[in-house]
Amino acid sequence: MKAVRFHEHGGAEVLRYEDIPTPTPGEGQVLVRHEAVGVNFKDTYERSGAYKVPLPFTTGGEAGGVVEAVGAGVSGLNPGDRVVYQGTGGAYAEYAAVAASKLVPVPEGLETKLAVAALLQGLTAHYLCTSTFPLQAGQTCLVHAGAGGVGLLLTQMAKMRGATVITTVSTAEKEALSRAAGADHVIRYSEVDFLPEVKRITGGKGLPVVFDSVGKDTFDRSLECLAPRGYLVLFGQSSGRVAPVDPQTLNAKGSLFLTRPTLAHYGTDPEELRWRSGELFDWMRAGQLTVRIGLELPLAQAADAHRALEGRQTAGKVVLVP
Repeated sequence: MKAVRFHEHGGAEVLRYEDIPTPTPGEGQVLVRHEAVGVNFKDTYERSGAYKVPLPFTTGGEAGGVVEAVGAGVSGLNPGDRVVYQGTGGAYAEYAAVAASKLVPVPEGLETKLAVAALLQGLTAHYLCTSTFPLQAGQTCLVHAGAGGVGLLLTQMAKMRGATVITTVSTAEKEALSRAAGADHVIRYSEVDFLPEVKRITGGKGLPVVFDSVGKDTFDRSLECLAPRGYLVLFGQSSGRVAPVDPQTLNAKGSLFLTRPTLAHYGTDPEELRWRSGELFDWMRAGQLTVRIGLELPLAQAADAHRALEGRQTAGKVVLVP
């Protein structure tokens, strides 16, 4: 089968489109023929060496398609079933052998490609606003990268929960996308500093929560945006790793809370995974949640997908098609 691997860490140019053996499903595994593969920042971290992985490595942790074969001990899944998964390596390929416990059935009426596009980022947005910081009606939140894949979904979910949403974006086009997702206030950080804008919007009171996937470039000012006892939810580092923080800083700025969550700790239990994905897919089928595929490329052009993602040239989800 064809797969995209890297044999050394580096820029997008290290990604190779090459032949490797098609896997055979083992005990408790299912062989999935991929119809779509999701691209995420985690993939670029693995490729660059920010996250250490064994070499050579087939990156990608999110895909979906059709069950081709099931291994011993698997029940409830049959050849021909449509499934999606996230949280395991090896997705940048035509096939993958995946633990059955990781698979989520795609319901009737939902396209597999859209289910893939929504899964990791949708589950992330779900845990952020329902579990990490359960948003309440009447609260106001700041969502950085509001036109990104998570940002668009998190904005919609926050609005469902009755919150007021402030987002940051870089361009007029991305502002339009963010407003279409329901953002009440959109700040173009390329033109104005978001900190005084947040202070103006909140009447100087600050925010109960900031959802920050940008990291180094926004971290310090995100803290300044918070009201006393506010939460900074740092769930990514697209601009780079945040420098070490003195815990006394949180005290001085108002007894603040800082957390660095990851989906791995909010969706490993099969029951929790079914709950989150079930709500996500139900909202999509009901038309309450819109998933935007901003860039779709052949699997062979994975390097171009990485360049676009790292260059902040995307709005919405990036998908590769084997």
